[in-house]
Amino acid sequence: MNIVILAGGLSPERDVSLSTGTMVTNALRKKGHNAILVDLFFGMAPLPDPVERAFEISGMLPPFSVPEIAPDLESVRAARDSGFSEQIGNGVLELCRAADLAFLALHGGVGENGSLQAFFDLCGIRHTGSPSIGCALAMDKSVSKSLFRSEGIPTANWAIARKGIPFDTEHFPIPCVVKPNSGGSSIGVVIVRERAELARAVEAGFAYEDELIVEEYVSGLELSAGILGNADDCVALPLIEIVPKHGFYDYQHKYQKGWTDEIVPARISPELTLQVQELAKQAFRALKLGVYARVDFLLPEGGEPSCLEANTLPGMTPTSLLPQEAEHYGLDYPSLCEAIVNLSLKRYESK
Repeated sequence: MNIVILAGGLSPERDVSLSTGTMVTNALRKKGHNAILVDLFFGMAPLPDPVERAFEISGMLPPFSVPEIAPDLESVRAARDSGFSEQIGNGVLELCRAADLAFLALHGGVGENGSLQAFFDLCGIRHTGSPSIGCALAMDKSVSKSLFRSEGIPTANWAIARKGIPFDTEHFPIPCVVKPNSGGSSIGVVIVRERAELARAVEAGFAYEDELIVEEYVSGLELSAGILGNADDCVALPLIEIVPKHGFYDYQHKYQKGWTDEIVPARISPELTLQVQELAKQAFRALKLGVYARVDFLLPEGGEPSCLEANTLPGMTPTSLLPQEAEHYGLDYPSLCEAIVNLSLKRYESK
């Protein structure tokens, strides 16, 4: 098949996406597909004539390593000659229309919040992953937590802080966590352990988004559950246990090799494993997700699992969790990528 792998874009998770996209491109080429990597923001210019010739590329791409700090998006914008307000680069739509499928290797921003998925649906472009509504519901942490509560999925108490509206920093329980409501990769996440720090953390958080989640801090084992499938026909992959070597599971711990111990299967009882897997599938359905996702939990000692969030386009980098879970399940990296392709195409067969 001719497959466009879309990566990069203008999200703070741009570098993570480029690492994911590079690995997915190489994996699909190993599986015999004509796969090309295209940056959503920069696109491709000039396009060959006919455009299908763009897929006549072979060989493996060099690996892309995620830097320790998130990218400077103003510098990224300045590197493109024109059209800064447009997030889709030259030739992207033409390439995606010419392809059999667009593999979305994007993280955060318009690539994960449902905007691009909805636009592609209007353009008749087939893409991997969840439908636009599922992406939108999962990206908004407050909305997804509300849905978890309505479905009986345990999640920590929270409040929303909105820019320009005073937030009651005197009464929210401490310790707590302040994070962007629609962010990812732990960018902008702060653990507040003293009440005097809360107002500063909220103010600093508005540099990332105008709406923040202030969430009760839950101390416990961090677990992640990958999901593959569609609607009721989905499976939960083996749980992975996340043990950061310093502090909490922040941006550096997620993408710098050796900073975190990731143990699969997680060192918990079979009964707890099954409970978390069932909750993950329940969250997957509640958010109307499809094809694949990753659902994250905290497990307090002696307590019940607390659902943090669902990721509709989880990382597929060398240190990412979903590929490790899939490998233990029996799917190597290229087979996982091809499974995502096949499950995505299956969604369109029923339409």
